Amino acid sequence: MNIKISTKVAQDIDSVFSQFNRELFLALNPPLMPVKLERFDGCEKGDEVHLKLFWKLQWVSVIMDNGRNEKEIYFVDEGHTLPFFLNYWQHRHRIIREGEQSIIVDDITYRSPFRWLDYLLYPSLYAQFYYRRAIYRRFFAKKNKPTTDESIH
Repeated sequence: MNIKISTKVAQDIDSVFSQFNRELFLALNPPLMPVKLERFDGCEKGDEVHLKLFWKLQWVSVIMDNGRNEKEIYFVDEGHTLPFFLNYWQHRHRIIREGEQSIIVDDITYRSPFRWLDYLLYPSLYAQFYYRRAIYRRFFAKKNKPTTDESIH
């Protein structure tokens, strides 16, 4: 199954990518799903993210690819240790240039042990990623744009 959700934000791609960090990851957690972030290495190839869901279920994702070009910055994580209800997880994170703004694309492909379970999981997973849209917009509002103080040398 595939879920693809796009969100336009008020910062350029470099500013957005520079803030894809532990703080953003924690801000994106849905309120009704207890997730403990045990490890967050970053968004470069080979980095890992370790989660504990519902206090016991382990989830380990590894960044398998990352890159950039004139139009976008991306990284791809794949689930290496997944909860029992998933057999496959790939999340392609794209930050696409849109003038002085950006479009964040969450492109998720997943499979469960049963095709019927794929369909059953879809509404919940879609809602969790749709929920991120408001957080992305708030997090990447112009006023939150990282600045450099050129007067300090």
